[in-house]
Amino acid sequence: MRIALCQMTASTDPKENLVDVQDRVRRAAREEARLVVLPEAAMVRFGAPLAAVAEPLDGPWAEGVRAVARETGVTVVAGMFTPAPGGRVANTLLATGPEVEESYDKIHLYDAFGFRESDTVAPGHRVVTIDVDDVRVGLATCYDLRFPELFRAHADAGATLSVCPASWAAGPGKRAQWDLLVRARALDATVWVAAVDQAAPDPQVDPEAPAAAPNGVGHTALIGPDGTVRAQLGSTPDLLIADVDPEEARQVRRAVGVLDNRKL
Repeated sequence: MRIALCQMTASTDPKENLVDVQDRVRRAAREEARLVVLPEAAMVRFGAPLAAVAEPLDGPWAEGVRAVARETGVTVVAGMFTPAPGGRVANTLLATGPEVEESYDKIHLYDAFGFRESDTVAPGHRVVTIDVDDVRVGLATCYDLRFPELFRAHADAGATLSVCPASWAAGPGKRAQWDLLVRARALDATVWVAAVDQAAPDPQVDPEAPAAAPNGVGHTALIGPDGTVRAQLGSTPDLLIADVDPEEARQVRRAVGVLDNRKL
């Protein structure tokens, strides 16, 4: 299955970001991608007042994503924010396309490195997979990368690919952690991992410098089920087109039985 990983820098304007998302989906469709993945917070970047711009899954932003999915005939996964009780929002992935209509609310919230996502975001509770052209795909978001059990749950549900939209925070060692974790999760669960980050807001800024909000460092990557890097972008907005073979995941599982050999 051909996939497209769209590395972009979201602004504080959901309408502007929707146009950017739609343009990137159309470009990916011209490259014959069947699954197009946008970053976490593609609707609006972190640092903006999220509750003020959050919309339900039948709101205009999500409908705009559905419209371009229908137009191009591809499945799109994009990060947005939906209303949640108590004045908070949910950090939501919308997945929409031919015979696909699903959403995933980020389970593990980024209460780390001095940032408290849980102050404004309510956690999700469901493990979610979708089927795209007979390939089962698990959904995860950013900080979820630090929790291998979610990716193993994808594999247990039959997934051979996990997608992980992100808005990975800059800071000391954070880029190195990103590179390590995307590979580790592929090895943990013997799945392909497509990790799609926001591009760095300013590529001239040192990614080792702490950031006020987690707005991305780029380096979107596709990792094979054996943990090898198959393709990776730099820090600026870009498009990665690649082919994913679910049979390779099954071959790796036969060779390295980490799922079957679990004791805990």
